[in-house]
Amino acid sequence: MSTENLEGRTIAEYHLLQRIGEGGTAIVYKAKRPDGEICAVKILKERLRLDETAVKRFLREAEFGSRVDHPAVARTYDYGKEEGIYYLGMEWIDGVPLSRHIKSTSRMPISTVVSVVEQMAAALEASHGVGIIHRDLKPDNIMFDPQTNNAKLLDFGIARDAQVEPAERLTRAGFFVGTLQYVAPEALSGELVGESADIYSLSKITFHMLTGTNPHAGSSPRELFQKLLQSEPTALNQAVRGLKFPLALEAAIMKGLARKPEDRQPSVSDFAREVTAGSVSGDGAMAGGFFNKVKGLFDRA
Repeated sequence: MSTENLEGRTIAEYHLLQRIGEGGTAIVYKAKRPDGEICAVKILKERLRLDETAVKRFLREAEFGSRVDHPAVARTYDYGKEEGIYYLGMEWIDGVPLSRHIKSTSRMPISTVVSVVEQMAAALEASHGVGIIHRDLKPDNIMFDPQTNNAKLLDFGIARDAQVEPAERLTRAGFFVGTLQYVAPEALSGELVGESADIYSLSKITFHMLTGTNPHAGSSPRELFQKLLQSEPTALNQAVRGLKFPLALEAAIMKGLARKPEDRQPSVSDFAREVTAGSVSGDGAMAGGFFNKVKGLFDRA
């Protein structure tokens, strides 16, 4: 953990009020702008300020975030360097990381899941529309407000610009980027992934929200790596005993989890439309609904 604490300092126009979080490369502060608006400020860690690649990644995240203008994407105010400190000013978002909410609830209501999927699909569609592939979509990078069901996409730290020449990449060929539990299989070889990789990641998040489990499981990163490359994901309706979903919803999610990118939905919006339609298709039971209660009575008989 970094020992640097800039609470009380003013960097650019941001007065840093409270240190609230820390990641691998940056520290996040709650801050106030001159007009009194509360915001978040990300500061590149002191030990990385002379690391050329780390600085480029940090500035790239800021630049990518500023290019995506959508209500479901955390707004970037500005970024730069002052007194040797690299900073990124962002919108303050109420809520908690989606990962924390899933952990506290185990499973989310299907209507809430559909709402999150629709919001994230719209955010990713806006990102894809300006040529940016997120590549690290996971519950930790989505802020969720349980009071309103609003969700916001964060962290373009390892996103890539679809227009950038291979020679300008910050990731070496043969090395994958992303979080193993949510990364698309094609990324594991380090190949240049496209929009379909984000569809795969959103499919895994959808599966996780609905069941509290992951369609691939491994006792070690090595085992999980092999399963992602070689094994079919657990079917949605086989994830939790007694928990059943409409067959059309299961089909939409499993299609998004196809190992080959060309077998997934054509776009992230198509994935969201199929999930939404499948959730109300009536071809099976809604999780926790009347059908399951009746089924339980017969099972006990």
